[in-house]
Amino acid sequence: MKRLVVLLLVAASALPAQGPAAVAIHNARVVPVSGPVIARGTVVLRDGLIEAVGADVNIPADAWVIEGDGLTIYPGLIDALSTFGIPQPATPQANGAAAQQPAAPQITSPLATPGAVTAANPPARGPEDRPMTTSWVRAADLVKPTDRRLNSARAAGFTTAVTFPPRGIFAGQGAIVDLAGETPGQMIVADNAGEYVTLATSGGFGGGFPNSLMGTIAYVRQLYLDAEHYRIAKQFYAAHPRGTARPDYDRALEGVLDAPRVLLPATRRTDVDRMLRFADDLRLQAVLYGLPEGYRSADLLKKAGASVLVNLRWPEKGRDTDPDEPDTLQVLRVRDRAPSTPAVLAQNGVKFALYTGGLERRADLLREIKRALDEGLSPEDALRALTLSPAEIYGVADRLGSIEPGKIANLVVTKGDIFQTATEVKYVFVDGVKFEPVEEPAPANARPESAPPTPEPQGEKQ
Repeated sequence: MKRLVVLLLVAASALPAQGPAAVAIHNARVVPVSGPVIARGTVVLRDGLIEAVGADVNIPADAWVIEGDGLTIYPGLIDALSTFGIPQPATPQANGAAAQQPAAPQITSPLATPGAVTAANPPARGPEDRPMTTSWVRAADLVKPTDRRLNSARAAGFTTAVTFPPRGIFAGQGAIVDLAGETPGQMIVADNAGEYVTLATSGGFGGGFPNSLMGTIAYVRQLYLDAEHYRIAKQFYAAHPRGTARPDYDRALEGVLDAPRVLLPATRRTDVDRMLRFADDLRLQAVLYGLPEGYRSADLLKKAGASVLVNLRWPEKGRDTDPDEPDTLQVLRVRDRAPSTPAVLAQNGVKFALYTGGLERRADLLREIKRALDEGLSPEDALRALTLSPAEIYGVADRLGSIEPGKIANLVVTKGDIFQTATEVKYVFVDGVKFEPVEEPAPANARPESAPPTPEPQGEKQ
């Protein structure tokens, strides 16, 4: 009965509170992120946008006033690499592509969904099919406001996610989505956030090409070379159509060329070096993601001026590992030091954002953030990495990531510091619509289902 009541409350929280066009949160502590904290300020929202913010703001006569004594207003959090908004399979399969891949030296997708590639749903095979390539698939066409995870994401303070299709080597184009809306179209903030590339393999044993890490890297490189040749051919044909054979339309190459940036995986320091050189050789605007060994790679990233996305799901011992098999010193070292990555990046001036790696519940998120804070990350840098930095990395800082007039009215209102476990999330505003979140308790032995843990590096010496 008690659980039924909780479920009803959660369901009710999915319904936005109805109110007038203008809302004013008065006499609250305001943390704009883009500027100094306002000890007692007012934020006015109207028609889905921030109309005014400051210590001396006149409250409109038609505004619905929320007294902010004891409350703190933050920008809505942004999950920088996610599948939020894309409904997940109801019955996870045990033989998904990620489960078939070894932990090292393979770099797997942090968005890989169980059941994504199975015997019943195989990837394309053979060079003529461009294996595991769906670069033209757009997350903007896949998102739905009915994704059950949106409630728990809002309860954790997230108002926006950069959502990508999770399957394959070239998985597709991401979208920046707000985590509420009556229709999918209302959720879209930007419809092309970039191309999401993994280093997935076919698994070998007759599973098709590529069946090794180096084979996958070679395939990715070749596809980008093909795309550049395709671009040149299209440009030449457009300028000289008479007497020129037209190039065949290739949707895989169109998808690659259409992306404003590419997301590339990097686990170890050697991966970081490889991917930075790869992007430089092909003149790609690249963002690296994963980075459990980012604490060893800050010098490379700073020199390259790279932006990175750090997975908050720190490496842990796999559920299916042999309990009698001892972990190597390198594995233990990475588990211990991975949470120091954000602090090291911040200290070295590397632009980074954080992503949840599939963590949905606020308690799980705060646990992982606390580990980073304990390793020296400042609360200010942590907040920036979940708000303004991802907006800057994806080119939408003109509308998201901070509390400024004219930006989208995505806010989190808390009673206490946002990273404290005892803090209550009172309200979440998405596009100016108010939600009063109620987080559903996790079932016993629950684990995040939208992404596996970051694969652990093995066998590499310091």
